[in-house]
Order: sequence, then structure tokens, then C-alpha cells
Amino acid sequence: MVSKDAFIAANRFGLGPLPLELDVIAKNPRGWLKRQITAEQKTPSLLQNLPNVAEIMSTYTRNRQMGNRGQNRGQGNRGGGNRQRGGNTFRQQQGQDYIDSVYSRTLNMIQTPAPFAEHMVKFWSNHFTVSNASRKIVGPIAVAYETDTIRPHIFGNFEDMLIAVAQHPTMLIYLDNHISMGPKSQMATNPRGGDGRARARGLNENLAREILELHTLGVNGGYTQTDVREFAKIITGWSFGGRGGGPEGPNGFRFKRWFHEPGPKTLLGQTYDSGTVNDGLDALKMLARHPSTAKFVATKLVRHFVADEPPASAIKKIEGVFTESTGNLAKVSEALIDLEEAWQSPFDKTKTPYELVLSTYRALDTGKPDKKYLMQTLGELQQTPFKASSPAGWPDVAKEWLNPETLMRRIEWMRALAAKLPRSVKPEELFADTIEAVASKQTKFWVKAAPSAEEAIALILASPEFQRR
Repeated sequence: MVSKDAFIAANRFGLGPLPLELDVIAKNPRGWLKRQITAEQKTPSLLQNLPNVAEIMSTYTRNRQMGNRGQNRGQGNRGGGNRQRGGNTFRQQQGQDYIDSVYSRTLNMIQTPAPFAEHMVKFWSNHFTVSNASRKIVGPIAVAYETDTIRPHIFGNFEDMLIAVAQHPTMLIYLDNHISMGPKSQMATNPRGGDGRARARGLNENLAREILELHTLGVNGGYTQTDVREFAKIITGWSFGGRGGGPEGPNGFRFKRWFHEPGPKTLLGQTYDSGTVNDGLDALKMLARHPSTAKFVATKLVRHFVADEPPASAIKKIEGVFTESTGNLAKVSEALIDLEEAWQSPFDKTKTPYELVLSTYRALDTGKPDKKYLMQTLGELQQTPFKASSPAGWPDVAKEWLNPETLMRRIEWMRALAAKLPRSVKPEELFADTIEAVASKQTKFWVKAAPSAEEAIALILASPEFQRR
């Protein structure tokens, strides 16, 4: 008999069970999860052939340079019109590349035999959000960013993930750090060309603020606006590409000294004055090991995996493991699995729209979903990957995205999808493979009383039990 614990393991920690998978999980739910915790996370086959960051940035830079030349020559002539059409073609191709990469990422999560690991990819990717909602980042680079910075570190060290994120071109572009320069930097005091355009850019605090507020300490973590500004000065010059400076990290990261603010900078009482990339690295290491970071990260993890109102007892346990292990995410993940609070009720969390789509296709197991239909569905349910409206990412409490209108959209999608399914999908099998262990008497009655297989499948998918994790 499939147990409640198997349901929780598959849904709360995983991404929903594949057919017959609950029987396997039921033998040892916690062991099934812990076996997925491995230090080496290989790039899944579905993501291996996607464009990498170097290719994307090379195309982006080449197109931007062509656009700049076109602007300098004027756009009123026939040549300018051709360049405009070329720019539109580039943007269309980038848009298609984005769709293709998000589809591959989603298909991988639908098919994966290691859903807890993929759930962690999704969680940390949201924690370190980049979004093309503002059109700052281009094409498929968001998925490449996730592959580069998140996936390798989900069971590694938090400090390493933080540094990889902060140095990645996608994050640098998204939060404008590539154009941030110190007020007393060489570029600001003696801009190239003497036209003053470089000086006008000034210091940009976006990345510094979000690292402090969203990635490490949290909004109540004990920093001040002065700390934000000082940290922004510490990471001036953190950019990518260009000539000189030399790559200081993977994916084209460069420390551009002529953008860097000289002199001592003080963050949270510690002074940084080497004038090199090491100041930023040392600051990130300090933030990764700060007590406020341990509490902030623990709270987010417990909120995501246990309840919208995270119990203090669980937060304290995860905070302690994070601190004692210096951010070892394998040990933190094992501690999450061992939280008794996570196994008390199967219905404390409601699936986000993206989680609902993933778990539905995993349960149905009808082959690859149509790309256009899948992307349209994610748009209608208002949670297309890498489209969050702010650097805070997607909210992790149901009240922020679940209301009568969005609930109706879910139900309408379930009905429409059920009508499209082949006859090979049997409601009794789907029921046993998903919610039978936790279904209420009312749900069992209505599914059994459904006038058709299509109606029964729609009722299973729209049931409170299937909607929750």
C-alpha cells in the first residue's frame, strides 16, 4: 500500500510521481530522496546541446556593435532600414532560442528520474533570479546561466554558488553591474574620448543591494544603506568581455580596473582595500558565512519545503546545519529531508503553476508535450520560467498567486488537457499513481461517479489533493 510519506516525498520534495513510481518510493521515501544527493551534477542530455554563454554573448555583442554602427551612420537610408530588419531578425531568433531552451529545461524536469535534485535546481534558480521580463537579458542565456551557476552547486557549497552567480554575465547584465563605475575610478575621472558619457553612468547599486537583501543577509539582516553603497564600490569593475583586465573567472567574467573605485571600502565593519577582484570575493565569502545568511536561507528553505508559515523549530534546525557545515548544501538538503515537520501533513503547500504543469505531465506520461501548447499554458497560468517581475523571483506563498481567477484558469486547463488525452490514459491508473493514498472520501466518490473517463481524469487533476504538495 502506497503511504502518505511516499506522496509527500514525490510531491513536496520531488516534482510529482511518474506512473508506478510511488510503489518504488514507498519502500523507503527518505532514502529515495537522499540517494539523489550527489556532489557531481552532470548536465542532463536535453540541455547539453543548448547554446552556451560564450556563444550567446558573442552573438549579442556582434549584433549590438552592428546596431551602434547603424545608429552612427543614420537610419534614414535604405542601409539603415536593412540593419533595422536585421535587428528584428536577431530579436526574433533570440526569442525562439529562449522558447527552445525553456522547453528543453521543462521537458527535462518532466522526464527526470531525479526530481528532488531538479526541484533544488528550481529552488536555487528562483533564489538567485534572473528574468527577461525587463528585456535586459537576451534569448536563452537564462537557462545557460542556470546550467552554469546553479546546477553544479545544488549539493555543493553555498559560497561557491554565490560567487558563480555574482560573476556571471547574465546576473551582471540583469542588475546593471557591468556599467557600474566608482566615482573616483579612472574611467569616471578621465573617461575615454572625453565626451563624458562614461562619467554619466556612475555607481550602480542594484547588484550590491540584491545580494544583501535577496541572496544572503535578507532585508532584516543588519546592513544599512551605507553598506549597500560600500559593497557596490567593492564590486565596481565586475564585468565581462572587452579588452584588457584579463578573465578572472569562467564564462567571460572580467575585472575592469579602470571602472573600480580606488581606496578602502568598509562593509559590515570589515575594510577591503586590495584594489583587486579579491575584495569582492572576500566580501562574498564573508556574506555567505554570516549568521544572518544562515537564518535567511533556512527560512526560505523551510517555507518552500514545509509550510507557507515556516515553523520556528524547523528553521532553527536548518540554520544550525547551514552554520555548522559552512553552507554545505548536501548536508542542508539531508537535514531538510529529516525534518519531522515536513512529514506531518501532505497538504501544507500548494503547487505553484509551474509545479502543477510539471507534476501533471509527469503523471500522465504521454510523451513530449507540444512545445507551443506548453509555453502557451505557462503563459496563461502566469508562471513562465525566467519571467519573474522582479529580482525577488516568484513568491513562495500561495496567497501571492492563488485567487479565484487563477484557480479557475487551472481548472479550465485541466479540463482542456483531459479532453486531448489518448484513450490509453486510464483514470483508475492515474488515481492510483497520484492521489489514492491521500484522497478524501469526497474525492474518491466524485472520481468514481464521473460520467466519463475524460471527466474522471479532469476531476483527479483538479482535486485539492493533486493541487497540493
